[in-house]
Amino acid sequence: MTAVVIPVYDEVTQLDFTAPHQFLTMIPDITVIVASIGAAPVTSHGLSFAKLADLETIGSCDVLCVPGGLGCIDAMEDARFMSAVRRLASTATYVTSVCSGSLILGAAGLLRGRRASSHWAWLDLLPAFGAIPEKARVVRDGNILTGGGVTAGADFALTLIAELRGEDAAQCVQLALEYAPAPPFQSGDADTAPAHIRYAVIEQMGEMMGDTRRRVESVASRAHQ
Repeated sequence: MTAVVIPVYDEVTQLDFTAPHQFLTMIPDITVIVASIGAAPVTSHGLSFAKLADLETIGSCDVLCVPGGLGCIDAMEDARFMSAVRRLASTATYVTSVCSGSLILGAAGLLRGRRASSHWAWLDLLPAFGAIPEKARVVRDGNILTGGGVTAGADFALTLIAELRGEDAAQCVQLALEYAPAPPFQSGDADTAPAHIRYAVIEQMGEMMGDTRRRVESVASRAHQ
């Protein structure tokens, strides 16, 4: 039995963890544990997730998968959350993330000198933690596996399943879930989206992220002390 722990927090992006959860739980001998500090419910864009495990009481895991979201900075500033992430990472065979969850791995000191992906709007923040940013849906560097932004969690999950159980198992899950993306627009990548779309989203995300950059730099400076 393979144990996958997904640590969550308020304002996590739900698809960052529900997509990997859906894919991974298709494999009978993989157990996925979604956990928070004190087993407290967490919110995500008006949704509430309850009946979670207590992150601080989980002794070990085979895979640690850290999701991202606008709440990731608060999570990085939460000493209890970060302590649990570091502790579980030390027990895991694979240390992984989706979207801006890679910044949490970075803040935990787990990405120094390692290649990693993230959401395109957060990618340039990775070097603050000594990571080497790489724009891709999935990046592997040793036992570190990081997914790009949000929907890349599906690609990440299939890659992880292939690593854990082989490509046939991953392809069976892909077919069972009919994962055959054919988006109606080609605007899912910052490099290919029309300029006016890119500028509009950059402006919107700038408002949403607020003082994120300053806070990330502050966390990074403390991590280097």
